[in-house]
Amino acid sequence: MKIANNLLKIKSELPEDVKLVAVSKTKPIEDIKSAYKTGQLDFGENKIQELVSKYDSLPKNIKWHMIGHLQSNKVKYIAPFIHLIHSVDSIKLIREINKQAIKNNRTINVLIQIDISNDKTKFGFSVDDFHVILKDELLSTFNNLKVVGLMGMASFTDNQYVIKNQFNFLKDLFNKHKETLSLEILSMGMSGDYNIAIECQSNLIRLGSTIFGKRK
Repeated sequence: MKIANNLLKIKSELPEDVKLVAVSKTKPIEDIKSAYKTGQLDFGENKIQELVSKYDSLPKNIKWHMIGHLQSNKVKYIAPFIHLIHSVDSIKLIREINKQAIKNNRTINVLIQIDISNDKTKFGFSVDDFHVILKDELLSTFNNLKVVGLMGMASFTDNQYVIKNQFNFLKDLFNKHKETLSLEILSMGMSGDYNIAIECQSNLIRLGSTIFGKRK
């Protein structure tokens, strides 16, 4: 009941235009079922093997999100069913997603991950590299991959001023290219900073511990 109550409380407090992805990585099937019973359909995983296993075991109307760093050689395992890949951070990965989408006769939606933090452990395109891709019109050559938005993760810090500046930076980049690229999703904000992200116009947040409790 605790998971369901957490989820319903959070959803009741979110603006209507903000989508919630429940981060179910490391969580057992039973916990996901508890969330699913409240009507939650969007779940995020960061390990391919765990994601495939849960896809096989759970209802097929669940929308699975790949939220972790994705290696090109692992794309083939999730290409048949993945709803959205959040962490697209290289041209090599873009090419592979498009290739596997063609094999599965579908279009795969992705978010371009932009590195907005000063954290060396985080991935993402630099803004300069992103602009090179746009200038060369590379994205338009991949017919089975659709860029639907941008994603970024703030620095791991308690300094809310820093976090807000980083989120606002991505918001400005999103707004700059929103019309030309037909972007719909601005994904920022996790359990520790999602309220700041929403202030900065994020319309997709990813929450794990606030729903499922702290990881053991």
